Amino acid sequence: MEASQGTLPLNTCHVQKPLLIINRLHMLLHSTALGFLFYYRVRFLFQNPENRGSHLLPWLLVFASEIILSFIWFLGQAYRWRPVSRCVFPERLPGDDKLPAVDVFICTADPIKEPTIEVMNTVLSSMALDYPQEKLHVYLSDDGCSPITLYGMRKAFEFARWWLPFCRRYRIKNRCPKAYFSSVEIDDSDFVRSSLYMEDKQKIKGKYEAFKEDIQTFIKDKAFSKDSITVGDHSPVIEVMQENIIDDVDNVKMPLLVYVSRERKPFSPHHFKAGALNALVCCTTIHLSSKSYIQNLLYKLSKYNDSTTPFIKIFQLRVSAVMSNSPYILVLDCDMFCNDATSARYAMCFHLDPKISSTLAFVQFPQKFHNISKNDIYDSQLRSLFTLQWQGMDGLKGPVLSGTGFYMKRVSLYGNHANEGRTHMLPLQEYFGSSNEFINSLTQNDTSVFSSGQNTLLEEPHLLVSCRYEIGTKWGQDVGFLYDSVVEDFLTGFILHCNGWTSVFCEPSRPQFLGTATTNLNDVLIQGTRWYSGLFENGISKFCPLIYGSLRMPLLQSLCFAELTYFPLYCLPLWCFATIPQLCLLNGIPLYPKVTDPYFIIFLFIFVSSLSKHLLEVFLTGGTLQKWINEQRIWMMKSTTCHLYGCLDALLKKIGIREASFLPTNKAEDDEQTLLYQIDKYNFRASNIFIVPMLALLTINICCLVVGVYRVILVGDWGKMLIQNVLAGFIITVNYPVIEGAVIRKDKGRISQSVAIHAILATMFLLAFYKLVLVNV
Repeated sequence: MEASQGTLPLNTCHVQKPLLIINRLHMLLHSTALGFLFYYRVRFLFQNPENRGSHLLPWLLVFASEIILSFIWFLGQAYRWRPVSRCVFPERLPGDDKLPAVDVFICTADPIKEPTIEVMNTVLSSMALDYPQEKLHVYLSDDGCSPITLYGMRKAFEFARWWLPFCRRYRIKNRCPKAYFSSVEIDDSDFVRSSLYMEDKQKIKGKYEAFKEDIQTFIKDKAFSKDSITVGDHSPVIEVMQENIIDDVDNVKMPLLVYVSRERKPFSPHHFKAGALNALVCCTTIHLSSKSYIQNLLYKLSKYNDSTTPFIKIFQLRVSAVMSNSPYILVLDCDMFCNDATSARYAMCFHLDPKISSTLAFVQFPQKFHNISKNDIYDSQLRSLFTLQWQGMDGLKGPVLSGTGFYMKRVSLYGNHANEGRTHMLPLQEYFGSSNEFINSLTQNDTSVFSSGQNTLLEEPHLLVSCRYEIGTKWGQDVGFLYDSVVEDFLTGFILHCNGWTSVFCEPSRPQFLGTATTNLNDVLIQGTRWYSGLFENGISKFCPLIYGSLRMPLLQSLCFAELTYFPLYCLPLWCFATIPQLCLLNGIPLYPKVTDPYFIIFLFIFVSSLSKHLLEVFLTGGTLQKWINEQRIWMMKSTTCHLYGCLDALLKKIGIREASFLPTNKAEDDEQTLLYQIDKYNFRASNIFIVPMLALLTINICCLVVGVYRVILVGDWGKMLIQNVLAGFIITVNYPVIEGAVIRKDKGRISQSVAIHAILATMFLLAFYKLVLVNV
């Protein structure tokens, strides 16, 4: 296939030289200062023991914390070594008849936390992508096997017969119905002044309201309870949506739409999202190309089904009548709708580029969210990740696989064995399972795999869909999305890079995908605990990036992966810096050079250098001073809570005390918590395991600062204890919202008074006990 028309490139890559120079100059200066800091600390260890006194233990703890901070900082400089930006030219792509097919995988699991109407908006927006409809296939994986989700799919297919022609006729950019019809969405059609367009828009809006009403009525009529709305263990359910619906729409080109709920049985591991994606990868590999063949197959299958509806439901089967085997896969979270219809063409500008396509595994788009406030107090946008780190990795061998919003080359998921073809069937069965038809399909291109008739047609999907199919195979180990971590995207992307594949980061000016961000503190910290547990688990596993990765990929690339896995270790130095210097301040023990010491400048420079570099990066990515302050706050909150709990969880799983678990993030909207988020008020209605550590550390710093200031006034040793006083004051200032939530605020988002009183009094009692013990000693 020709990559472009003529000799013009499909994409270009530009090194951001001004930022590169700033980054490398900062690395030189900051690392030099760290060298002097280490010399100052090590020199203390060789002093006369009489001069050291009883300061050795706190000194060693602070030094160890400085080493950990420096280690994580060093790893993070790999992102800043060669930042790049890219431009694409989709108008240079070949004609539609030469474009490859694309499968869209959407995963959902819980219609309570992931409301059905929101999920269907994602489905509809992906069906409406600006791509040849006959080459677009949309699959929804429902691990909850919810009747609500299945009913929503049926109604979404009916509404799509009106929605898709409307989008094509008027060249609508945002093809998510909810976003398009929302009051805040600017009408982006070229026909906005046309009376016919406005008439059609009102007509489609009415049908969208009827579509939502149908789903809501179904939920009310069936009276689903929270416990019965999903099914934990169930047989597989597949529905292929058909076109034989009687309505007023004629000759509508519709992409294939399939509902899939894989088999779940007791004591059979399902491997969370990675297992769902592998089921879809396995199912969709079987390809049936002829439309007449498809129709004949649907007729045959209908004989095995008592349903008289136009939707064919096949129980006990994993694979439905029509499967696509497209060479490229788009993976979306159920709340991540397509905000622009051109993402597939943007991705093909890289996948069809002959210079990089042979080794390119996936094109990653940034995760962006429609409900982000101006100052984003929870850093839900993950600004640093998608505007700094991924661009930096793109200048090396490409970014990390990020869970959603990526176009994956299917063959990259098959390891190095797919090209062996049919001549080595037995070894391939050890990797891919016992389905010969599936193995044959690995080298098929737009051909029908099945030719042995109806029995084979039904038996083979039944085999593929069963829980036992993956037993004894390499699925989740060497094939497909990997199972050894709850952050399957990170591990899968890491192994792909280790195997020689590359990736690309594509960030057009208009966000291609928009999701729903978490807008309350409790969900942010729970989600963070899961992420950091999975990341740190990779760092202490056999897939440690510093060992396993450095032998298989460029050093800088392995350092980037290592920074992500060891980022949760920030909890250790932060807990140390928030307690040890303050407790020593309480007892008049200096841990830092006094103001007149030349090394005082070194510590001051490191502190100012870190904060100013972060501030510069926030400004360069369109942020504000308030955004910078908010990122400092949420980083400190996360480091004292979910970073710590994530590390502990990973260690417990490592020694076998805990098993891996996965809870979907709550995507249901709450007006009250959304209001607090929009006015920059933290919602402290969170679990006590998150609130109590914040209150305890804040109480320690306030009490010790009061004593430190008193000591300065009374004793006059401000020069020796200045850094420790400033450190306590900085922590109190950054955590002012916690003080506000515990003492000042009266709204429902405040900290519970009983929790605040008990936590503060308990901390003060421990401080008094600590002081009393030291006095007696």
